[in-house]
Amino acid sequence: MQPIMKNTNKIAVIGAGYWGKNLVRNFYGLEALGLIVDPSPVIHEAMTQNYPGVNISDSYSEALNDRDIKGIAIATPAETHGNLIREAILAGKDVYVEKPLCLSESEGRELIQLAADKKQLLMVGHLLWYHPVLLKLKQLVRQGELGRIRYIYSNRLNMGKLRREENVLWSFAPHDVSVILGLLEEMPESVQAQGGNFLHQQIADVTVSMLSFASGVKAHIFVSWLHPFKEQKLVVVGDQKMAVFDDTAPWEEKLTLFAHQVEWRDNAPQAIKGEGKTISVPQEEPLRAECAHFLECIATRNIPRTDGTEGLRVLQVLNSCQKSLESGKTEEIIPAAQGELFSIHPSAVIDKNVELGIGTKVWHFSHILEGTVIGEGCNIGQNVVIGPRGRVGKGCKIQNNVSLYEGVILEDHVFCGPSMVFTNVHNPRAEVRKMDQARTTLVKQGATLGANSTIVCGITIGAYAFIGAGAVVTRDVPAYALVVGNPARRLGWMSRHGERLDLPLSGEGTAICPATGEKYLLKNSVCSQEESVK
Repeated sequence: MQPIMKNTNKIAVIGAGYWGKNLVRNFYGLEALGLIVDPSPVIHEAMTQNYPGVNISDSYSEALNDRDIKGIAIATPAETHGNLIREAILAGKDVYVEKPLCLSESEGRELIQLAADKKQLLMVGHLLWYHPVLLKLKQLVRQGELGRIRYIYSNRLNMGKLRREENVLWSFAPHDVSVILGLLEEMPESVQAQGGNFLHQQIADVTVSMLSFASGVKAHIFVSWLHPFKEQKLVVVGDQKMAVFDDTAPWEEKLTLFAHQVEWRDNAPQAIKGEGKTISVPQEEPLRAECAHFLECIATRNIPRTDGTEGLRVLQVLNSCQKSLESGKTEEIIPAAQGELFSIHPSAVIDKNVELGIGTKVWHFSHILEGTVIGEGCNIGQNVVIGPRGRVGKGCKIQNNVSLYEGVILEDHVFCGPSMVFTNVHNPRAEVRKMDQARTTLVKQGATLGANSTIVCGITIGAYAFIGAGAVVTRDVPAYALVVGNPARRLGWMSRHGERLDLPLSGEGTAICPATGEKYLLKNSVCSQEESVK
């Protein structure tokens, strides 16, 4: 993980009560707290005692009119989110809002479009995507450690705060919906939900939701605030291994892999159990990491990991679950990103079950195959083929005449130069079917793949690596490496901004990016970015 850049931008926290006080604590600890806004005199008194010297107000306008305030962090009831976000964006502020984004999908789309038009950041507080253990689990899933995912179960249970402004589905389930969508990287085709109302006729205290995906995966989400003890578990069942993320366990026991499998013998399934193995993950407070990520995005203008588009997908699933809860029927889901939110040239072909992120453009004669997910703000050039079931992150640029086969994964902000090539099988034959031997290729965030380069399947291209034009890459490339030639060899190191770094090929050293002043460290032949020195 890269060190957090020192950031002088100030944040106003709107709402310092039940959850907002935690945002106050973390932004204060990051030396970024500029203002607290809350109407409660009791909260004013508590904040004054705990955070001497920090301005406290009951006026939202004060935060909007303060030029030193660059970001607004909203922790108020969900029904207020839409108006508060809109006012902040129009005032030229970047916005972090606690889940959910808002209550209306149409309003969510409007807010995302408004943020894009005004060039302001919109980030949703889906906390688990800043939890080191979940990020490790996501990595294991992407690497195929669990095999093909078959089933996911999550529960979030407690005898905790009972709410009157929202039911338990909207209070507890957004985190689980966000996690499941992120792990599977697809939207469900349909949902079913049932619940029980025990304390109030109109407010569900317990709900069970089932999400059904085109890939065949099923997911269940069980939430309750009438449970005798706290329990938060996520179970991911693959055809090779099973993973359990227990967020109430001690840190060193939170993630366990089980080598359980099912084998067929004499036409009958047999359970083959393996030993559980705990996975070690460095400890870090997720909320602290989330707040730091918002500050970093303000400084770098990078799209947040949990942006408005991700928040909109979660909102759509929640609304569909709510409709099913009320009707008792299965609710079908249409992909959230529609029509005016992206641009498709008339000559392009988009198959069914394709998700295009907001602001993405698909140009002449390109073909996006079934089950593909493309993130926000991508530019897909002419004569590009992606899929089936392709995976492209946010802000990617794919130039003309590129094919991304199933199994090629691009993380955010990857550049694919004109006519560069991905392979998917090591030893193909026209007359022998070998697609069952296809290998996964992972291109990590910010990497550049030069024109006419060839990436042989089954390797990983590290973050911000730079592949020279015409290079033939046959093995893993480390982060920030510059590689050229056939077969490709490391020639040096590149900064995040694409500038050559004055570092030795191996060993140790430090260098400054000539464009930004960012400092880079080479240690044990591994290059990483440190804090900016400017």
